[in-house]
Amino acid sequence: MKVSEIKRIGVLGGGGIIGSSWSTYFLWKGFPVSVYDVDERALALSRERITRNLSYLSEKKVLTKEAAKEALGRALFTRDIKEAAYDVQFFQESVPENYAIKQSLLAALDQYGLPEALFASSTSGLLITEIAKFSKYPERCIGAHPYNPPHLIPLVEINKGERTSEETIQTAYDFYKKAGKEPIILKKEALGFISNRLQLSLYREAIDLVMRGVCSVEDIDKAVCFGPGLRFALMGPNLIFQLGGGQGGLKGLLEHVGPSIEMWWADMADWKTWPEGSREKLQEGVMQEMVNRRPEEGRTTEEITHWRDDMLLKLLKLLNRI
Repeated sequence: MKVSEIKRIGVLGGGGIIGSSWSTYFLWKGFPVSVYDVDERALALSRERITRNLSYLSEKKVLTKEAAKEALGRALFTRDIKEAAYDVQFFQESVPENYAIKQSLLAALDQYGLPEALFASSTSGLLITEIAKFSKYPERCIGAHPYNPPHLIPLVEINKGERTSEETIQTAYDFYKKAGKEPIILKKEALGFISNRLQLSLYREAIDLVMRGVCSVEDIDKAVCFGPGLRFALMGPNLIFQLGGGQGGLKGLLEHVGPSIEMWWADMADWKTWPEGSREKLQEGVMQEMVNRRPEEGRTTEEITHWRDDMLLKLLKLLNRI
């Protein structure tokens, strides 16, 4: 399938946060979207979330009020998989992280959908080979992992299964790029993909520092946010090190600090299971961190989410991504 042939999107599992956010994005970009979920309450929640997201974009002058209204009018909410699959060329699946559920949904699409329609799973780390194991058309199945919230954060990690065709990978890449996303392609399957592996390797060390009594949960977040996090919003670690190395570039920097880094690595966490009591300690710490926030930055989950979205929009505008 060619990118120019993708006219209608099917968002499967539209009642969740990720599905609703994907639906918002595709509607915003002008696509008719079939929003599917098995539960009527989930569909009602999806409509509510999408409406709220579009209203928010309108309030922030990203969309006009008329455009937001027109976008919502392009949505079809349905519990009927046959109706959801009708005339859809691209499926964005966002159902729970469970192989059996995803395989069952894909089997229904094999029956009711277009054989050539692309199937992109928003899975956070499951293998596409396993998801597509029983499909009649595994060549059209990919992973397309977004970062939350997908309607604001550009990244999409595209990964393939053993039987995914190169044509599918390229079409998906071109489609997301044309839709305004920033897609990247994994050359081989890897549990957790790229960004989650990077994020969780940092988080393991953060947990270890807290559990060893080196610092508080709040200080971990400050260390990331007001240190490397500021640079990470602009460029990745390799380019950061390239600039840090001066004339010697990345290689020069690593040669200069290499012995020190090896000492740090030797002292860093390498455990593979959650330390006892870590979840409770982290939750207690983050609750205290929320209390300590400035009122204008929000102190509840809802308030902080709104503040986050405001900051993301400002940052995306600064980077000319919106």
